[in-house]
Amino acid sequence: MRQVEVDGVPAMIGAGAGPMHAGLVFRVGQADETLARRGVTHLVEHLALHSFGVADHHYNGTTTPEFTYFHTQGTAEEIAVFLTGVCASLRDLPMHRLEVEKELLRTEYGGRQSGLADSMALWRYGARDFGLTAYPEFGLPAIGPEELRAWVATYFTRGNAALWIAADEIPPGLRLDLPDGPRRPVPRPSSALPRTPAWFRGSAGSVVWDAVVPRAAASGVFTGVLERALMRSLRQEQGLSYSVNTDYDPRTDGSALITAAADALPEKRGAVLGGFVDGLAALRYGRVDEKDVATVIGHRCDELTQAEERGGRLPGQALNLVSGRPIETLDEIVAGIRAVTPDALTEVAAEAWSTGLLMTPAGRSADWTGLAPAPTGSHAAVQGHTHRSLETPAARLIVGEEGVSVVEDTDVATVRFDTIAAMLAWPDGGRLLIGADGISVRVEPTLYAGSAAAIPAIDARVHPAARVYQRPRDPQSIPVPEKRAATPATSSPGRIIALVLGIPAALGLLILDLIVVVAVASGEETAILIVLLLICLGATAGAGFLVRWGVQGLRGPRTG
Repeated sequence: MRQVEVDGVPAMIGAGAGPMHAGLVFRVGQADETLARRGVTHLVEHLALHSFGVADHHYNGTTTPEFTYFHTQGTAEEIAVFLTGVCASLRDLPMHRLEVEKELLRTEYGGRQSGLADSMALWRYGARDFGLTAYPEFGLPAIGPEELRAWVATYFTRGNAALWIAADEIPPGLRLDLPDGPRRPVPRPSSALPRTPAWFRGSAGSVVWDAVVPRAAASGVFTGVLERALMRSLRQEQGLSYSVNTDYDPRTDGSALITAAADALPEKRGAVLGGFVDGLAALRYGRVDEKDVATVIGHRCDELTQAEERGGRLPGQALNLVSGRPIETLDEIVAGIRAVTPDALTEVAAEAWSTGLLMTPAGRSADWTGLAPAPTGSHAAVQGHTHRSLETPAARLIVGEEGVSVVEDTDVATVRFDTIAAMLAWPDGGRLLIGADGISVRVEPTLYAGSAAAIPAIDARVHPAARVYQRPRDPQSIPVPEKRAATPATSSPGRIIALVLGIPAALGLLILDLIVVVAVASGEETAILIVLLLICLGATAGAGFLVRWGVQGLRGPRTG
């Protein structure tokens, strides 16, 4: 490998086994977006590739949290045509395809299965930077040509790009005609967790744990050792899990995210959770198998050597170039990995535990671990006008100057206007407000009494950049208050007795009422008779209530 420059773009070039391949990477990704414009980078990627249609050679584009890259495989001429064409498309995006590509992106997302990583990202980061991968591309309806051009001018520039080519020389005719612009730093990861280590209850059957650690050789080796230790304990020895895997994701800010997951049958979820936590504790307390360490180090060094031979390390080096990280030779990286010791892994384990986030299987708690529960709601509701729920008696919507809250018993969800990530708005008045911490509040005028009048006030307090106006909803999808479950008719003995006694009593009391009224009218002992009349009227009302209660039991099912 050697470093060169093509039209002012830094590049890594080196021959490798197999077909020629190349790629152009930009330091922009999902983490640079806002929730209200989620999908803008992916949309640029799609538009830039439109002109190539169905080609004879392989090509594709990829958008990740930190990077967007276009890559291809083919002859030197095909590579030159592809990369030159990508840059030309970025200079002049085919805006006539804008709505069509939006539809394609919506279709693409509709076929995507939400993964466990999405839940982890949402709980750790909320609705911003690295947490945006947990959300649909909400921003697509709001993105227009001018916003796309501004995004390209900011991020898809010469200074924010890098190139890799698995070949001996630069393909003839390759031009990277990009506008000038500086390198863009990666956003610092936020946190929706008041403190770590933390846990939350998941909805699936797996145990998942992730942790933020320094990006280092020891962290990568620790990830491999953790997988071997959990696999041996949970699958081979105890037969509790079938699939146990880990992942090491280095980031450009000098950190890395370690993720580990283990599946479990419903009846074994508690045992898998306990074994998983025990496995983490063992490494933290220095119980590191030296054979595991040696095996993982050997495998990683072999993988790197093979990748070097086929040019597989070139993309990673290009990512280092565009993010301003140092370029390391194969010998330097291998030496760093071989220097990792069991004691170093114990230190990584302790660091990982301190920043860890654990997702338990559905129905399982982790209170016994000493981890802090991740917040599931807001600390307090805003002050404002209250709208009662037409569906749930204990629920109410509060709209105030500072934000919007939904309160039900002791559960509170609040989105403040000054920290709102996005507001989805439908023409029928429905609103979904999502806070930067990931807490959301849905405002449906059909579900809260009088809330339709509050919609203009909510809209006025949400910054225009956070609003995303949606297409009209199918009338059938607009929520309406759910009717209470039907209560079967009951001809209980109590209701029958109420009718048997209540009807004669009510008739008798009505006659007595008339007699007293006549007596009062004749002027006899008026004060006493008035008191007696009031008593009789109260008794009559009580008898009437008994009759009504008895009749309700004979009228069949009741709905509310």
